[in-house]
Amino acid sequence: MLVEFRSSYAAVVYAHSTEEVSAVVRLCAETRTPLISFGTGTSLEGHIQAVHGGVCLDLSEMNGILEVNAADMDCRVQAGVTRKSLNSHLRETGLHFPVDPGADASLGGMVACGASGTSTVRYGTMRENTLGLTAVLASGAVVRTGGRARKSSAGYDLTRLLVGSEGTLAIITEAQLKLYPLPAAVSAATCLFPTLEAAAAAVASLLQSGVPLARCELLDASAIRAFNSYATEVPDVPVGPTLFLEFEGVSDEMVGAIASVAKECCDDSGGGSFQWATSESERRRLWAARHSTYYAALALRPGSRGIVTDAVVPISRLAEVMRQTADDVASSGVWGPIFGHAGDGNFHCILLVRHDDPPEYVAKLNAINERLMARTLAAGGSCTGEHGIGVGKKKYLVPQYGENTVEMMRELKRSLDPLNILNPGKVVDI
Repeated sequence: MLVEFRSSYAAVVYAHSTEEVSAVVRLCAETRTPLISFGTGTSLEGHIQAVHGGVCLDLSEMNGILEVNAADMDCRVQAGVTRKSLNSHLRETGLHFPVDPGADASLGGMVACGASGTSTVRYGTMRENTLGLTAVLASGAVVRTGGRARKSSAGYDLTRLLVGSEGTLAIITEAQLKLYPLPAAVSAATCLFPTLEAAAAAVASLLQSGVPLARCELLDASAIRAFNSYATEVPDVPVGPTLFLEFEGVSDEMVGAIASVAKECCDDSGGGSFQWATSESERRRLWAARHSTYYAALALRPGSRGIVTDAVVPISRLAEVMRQTADDVASSGVWGPIFGHAGDGNFHCILLVRHDDPPEYVAKLNAINERLMARTLAAGGSCTGEHGIGVGKKKYLVPQYGENTVEMMRELKRSLDPLNILNPGKVVDI
């Protein structure tokens, strides 16, 4: 949904510790002042907009990596640490944090939005990779959830309650995260398909055959055309629905064997022109179209910005919903390349809008998104796979879950934030 926000903060406060966050929250509670936490500002659904005014609590200077437990493969970080800075710090340990939403987001923000990305098919989302949290409630009280153990059945799972809560139930100040070994060998592959349906059939075959995918991305023909227009310094990529795959293993022989099995699955589904490589330079070449998707889309319409929609459906319905969306975009006469994390059924349409577009054009884009959400929910999917609800997707919660379930969410909000000071106007209204 395309929403223009006109809001500003009354003040910006920089916090450096959980204790400072607690003090700020207590003051805001006393004065009933809205409080919006901020990391790097990479969220996409208006999460950091001050829709009711208030104070911005900037956590970017809470950037300490507090501990790394290499033997147990976990770490504890402050909320303002970014994904790239953590992985840079971890490089010499042979470990990494794999959740990759694309942007160099703060880890606190990634937890708060339940982020994921291209590596989800292998490593999961922030929900699966967050062991515990330190957070400040709306009263200023400090709570600690979870721990370092890899499992627990002790009481309510408050960690999962706060993951994806978008700063509306508590302010996350520290996170205990899982780490993984850096892969000894990596190979990448691409495969062209005649139709989206054939590409989706290949994804299903890969997953059902137990092929250990590290990444599994799908670009539609319009996204490939956009790349060819954008990357004029390299040879054109064959136009058509294309899978971008990555495999990890302990040796080149292992990833080579995985790639061979993947090729068989793709061949059986009608794929052609299967290419794969292990060298870093060749992997980058093969994946260039995927890595450039967003900027290639913007180049289709100079001066535009991209509104990235977000939908996720069961993998068996992915091709159908992507096809219907592509047809909708084409018949509406607008620009909208489509790409997706095919391994988990999540896809995005990049709708291009300029500041001088007439209201009728913007209305077309909103209508496309409305129809996308309707077909997604009808297919048993979710209105958001990884971007979150924020302001832009509140209206879809009741159609997705039903009024009783959303009222339960409101009751949680009322219970934990009775004064409605934590990021008000996001997720649910009370």
